[in-house]
Amino acid sequence: MIVPLIGVALGIGIALILDYQIPLVYVKYTAIAILAALDAIFGGIRAQLEQKFLFSKFISSFFTNTALAALLAYMGDALGIDIYLGAVVAFSIRLFQNLSLIREELFERFWGRYTGRQKKNFPPVP
Repeated sequence: MIVPLIGVALGIGIALILDYQIPLVYVKYTAIAILAALDAIFGGIRAQLEQKFLFSKFISSFFTNTALAALLAYMGDALGIDIYLGAVVAFSIRLFQNLSLIREELFERFWGRYTGRQKKNFPPVP
């Protein structure tokens, strides 16, 4: 879990130090790339909490998702279609799913441990 958090901290630090303006032509691509990167980061945090984190998988997911999202936005612009809106919706859904799973995992770890509650297996309803 520490690797994605260090990456986020470094990225924010570099962004605050550098005063760079993104040209308006590339704003759409940048927004999609940021959503894809956030999706990979939240997926990495979730994988770490589930103890399934692999650094190579995280890095490949980060760059592949970001590049594919930017490429789809570019292709949509070239064709005159707003394909990037579909990518925004898809990545937003994945972000909320990952955030929900992270929240559930943290509740199980901390709330359950401190209150003595355990995950209950209820019998199926007939």
